[in-house]
Amino acid sequence: FSRRHKLYREELNLTSPAAPLPLRPDASWLQFHLGISRDGLYPRGSPAVTRLLRDMRELPTISADYSQDEKALLGACDCSQIVKPSGVHLKLVLRFQDFGKAMFKPMRQKREEETPEDFFYFVDFQRHNAEIAAFHLDRILDFRRVPPTVGRLINVTKEILEVTKNEVLQSVFFVSPASNVCFFAKCPYMCKTEYAVCGNPHLLEGSLSAFLPSLSLAPRLSIPNPWIRSYSFDGKEEWEVNPLYCNTVREIYPYSKSNRLLNIVDMAIFDFLIGNMDRHHYEMFTKFGDDGFLLHLDNARGFGRHSHDEISILAPLSQCCTIKRTTLLRLRLLAEPEYRLSDVMRESLLQDPLAPVLTEPHLLALDRRLQLVLGAVGKCIETFGEATVVANDTAQPRSPAEHRAKGDT
Repeated sequence: FSRRHKLYREELNLTSPAAPLPLRPDASWLQFHLGISRDGLYPRGSPAVTRLLRDMRELPTISADYSQDEKALLGACDCSQIVKPSGVHLKLVLRFQDFGKAMFKPMRQKREEETPEDFFYFVDFQRHNAEIAAFHLDRILDFRRVPPTVGRLINVTKEILEVTKNEVLQSVFFVSPASNVCFFAKCPYMCKTEYAVCGNPHLLEGSLSAFLPSLSLAPRLSIPNPWIRSYSFDGKEEWEVNPLYCNTVREIYPYSKSNRLLNIVDMAIFDFLIGNMDRHHYEMFTKFGDDGFLLHLDNARGFGRHSHDEISILAPLSQCCTIKRTTLLRLRLLAEPEYRLSDVMRESLLQDPLAPVLTEPHLLALDRRLQLVLGAVGKCIETFGEATVVANDTAQPRSPAEHRAKGDT
């Protein structure tokens, strides 16, 4: 493979330094980045997102590499802390023309396979179709906090091996006994062919998630989730044993002042609907301050078990008994027969090249879980009253000029 790669590069004259490429102002990646606001990652019905999804689906790759966190593992790999080899979570950064960049997560599990009951959430598979479905659900809920994500059938030979300049990545490609082209992640504890992903013989399904602007352009904070889970086999966090835990959270800034707690509840509802128990941190743009939206990143551990509803994910809602009015109205609308969530999701996912993205039982599980969310809200309203539980996030604060005008009269 390395000889073939060398010949390919020489053929394209890639050994000589390439001329710098101009940045086109109309590039879909740039337009997506410019569309980020304090309301979300993109405006409703954004044409830039439509173009971005199309470009990620169709443009040829010009380079491929490991992600930064996987590179860090190469040099700093504490194998004693790994319950299950991270090789099963192999992901790559693919680059396109116009400085486009996307995270590629390959198919590890067939759609109809459920996560085994005995799996802990922190050893679960990462599913490419969960990333795609999470983007569509997030958009339907009008959160717009998941980066645009699309499915794609990748030719691992032509679109990864032959364009990568990373010799480590080149070295992990091999041909399986079934004559399929395979590759795996490289780290002392996972440099094994049994953790590989394989094409058929070259084509491999995967999800492509658009990168956000670089941290130098748009700094982000990574903050521990107050409802973080214990990442051990027998430990429990305080929220799991103390039903009054939210009272403690409410006393801590910024949960005491801003809408951060309401955003945490939004995130918990989203995670409950997709069945994601692995939200240990959340990220947000520093530019938008404490009231900024939370990014819903890394959703590949969602949609693992359609036959089980993990009620504990809803702890922020059930313990704090608060929810945004806009979120509640959207959820109630999606529970109506003519706007049923499973139907809207099914129709939305048909737009993806890898449709059907979810199996029917997963779609129907969304309707069931939505009823459980509305039931939890109803219980809170019954206990504390609607005025206390439902936060009016649609009222616009009056401007200083309005205050002055009233004072002058």
